[in-house]
Amino acid sequence: MAVNKDSNGYTFLFAIILVAVVGTSLASLSVGLKPRQAKNVEVKKKMDILGAIKIESTRKTATEVYSKYILSDECLIINDLGEVVDGDAFKVDIKKEYRDKKLPVTARNYPLYVANIDGSKKYIIPMVGSGLWGPIWGYIAVNEDKKSIFGAVFDHKTETPGLGAEIKTAAFQKQFVNELISDNGTYKKMRIVKDGSGSSKEFTVDGITGGTITSKGVEEMLDRTVQVYVNYFNK
Repeated sequence: MAVNKDSNGYTFLFAIILVAVVGTSLASLSVGLKPRQAKNVEVKKKMDILGAIKIESTRKTATEVYSKYILSDECLIINDLGEVVDGDAFKVDIKKEYRDKKLPVTARNYPLYVANIDGSKKYIIPMVGSGLWGPIWGYIAVNEDKKSIFGAVFDHKTETPGLGAEIKTAAFQKQFVNELISDNGTYKKMRIVKDGSGSSKEFTVDGITGGTITSKGVEEMLDRTVQVYVNYFNK
């Protein structure tokens, strides 16, 4: 029996088969790529952590360099009170926890990574927040004195180039070096200002020109996160 290729039935059947084949192919491709995607996320995370302690790495070298500087057996997780809790610090997904609006703040995990740089320990604090157009995140490394900043890296997903996206630049990030997160054990909020007074005042850095909302997003992210770690350092 000849098939009428001009009929509506044939068209619908062809469309259904095509959708099924394409859908199956895409699903298989997605499943197959998941391990590679997870590996890329892991490597990028290691690169960011190393960046906070001013150690350069590439996607090819990140894992090896990470194992050289990061003291994995000393990395830990704390709760919102600064108390140590069980778990693998590297496996904590703070971005996922931040997006989960049903998760109480008191139930969030705060990973702390510990590095050894020329015999001196550095404590690396991860954080996540919101910019103008989407998520922002970063890492700051605190010196062995547990109060001064050794290094900082920030990144974003969709901030405007030349404006909010400037949080990713060295010019913005280097302002945080040697700034304090506490004074005599008391947490001090880091302010990001737009009046150009950041370099002349303690606990203050200059914001991004034209990127006020993103700058304030970094300020909020720092304030919400760092005080938890100061509680831990004081313990």
